[in-house]
This record gives sequence, structure tokens and C-alpha cells, in this order.
Amino acid sequence: MTTPIASLLFFVAWLMLLVLCVGLWRVKDVLAGKTPANGFKSGAEHGSPAYWRLNRAHLNAVENLPAFASLVLAGHLLGVTTGLFATLSIAVAAGRVGQTIAHVSSGRSRVVNVRFAFFSVQIGAMAAMLGLLVQRGMAG
Repeated sequence: MTTPIASLLFFVAWLMLLVLCVGLWRVKDVLAGKTPANGFKSGAEHGSPAYWRLNRAHLNAVENLPAFASLVLAGHLLGVTTGLFATLSIAVAAGRVGQTIAHVSSGRSRVVNVRFAFFSVQIGAMAAMLGLLVQRGMAG
């Protein structure tokens, strides 16, 4: 297995962990009578601030997965799987974990800035991955 594929699978596993956490939180709230089963309206803030941050962290991961997966799979098809491309894929996955932890931990301004820094790492790494793929595509 290549490093970029392993990074992608890690990203997916992280996303699945977030789905599980959101789901368990919802089950707990329904069983405790805090929220009706149909009380989790899509796109509308609901639940405690901590739950909502977890929910948003999950959705942020979902939003970024297609771009990351596309880059990794294109790299696989073009044979760009080692060196800087592999390191960048690790940076994306690590940045996602950092962003999630910051997102879930607090909504304070300083933590939001940390969260944005981790997001910037991911976007920068994906932009560099794209550049490497374009460079490879033009060369070959």
C-alpha cells in the first residue's frame, strides 16, 4: 500500500470515528429524553455547543474528503505516490486530525485561529499535491 493510499484510508477511518461519535451522542440524547429522534435538523444548529462543534467537525471532514480522495487517486493513476507527494498526503491527514481536535475542543477565538491554521495546512498540502500532479501530467 502506498503512503498516499494509507493516508486516505486513515482520513476515512477518522471520518468514520466522527460519524460514530455524532451517532452515539444522538442516541444518548434521545434515550435521555433530551431530544426527540426527529430533533436533529440538517443544517440547523441543534444540541449543546460541544455537540454542534463535533457535528460541524464531522461535516468539515465530509466536505474535504472528495478533494483529497481525488488527488490521491489521480496520484495513484499517474504513478505519483512517493517523495513529496507522499509527505503532503500525510500532512493532509494530520492537518485534518488537528483541525478536528481544535474544532471539538472549543469555540474560543484563539482555538478558532488554531483550527484555521490546521485547515490552511490541509489546503496548502492539497494545492501542492495538485501542482505535482499537473506537473507530472504535462511531462508525460
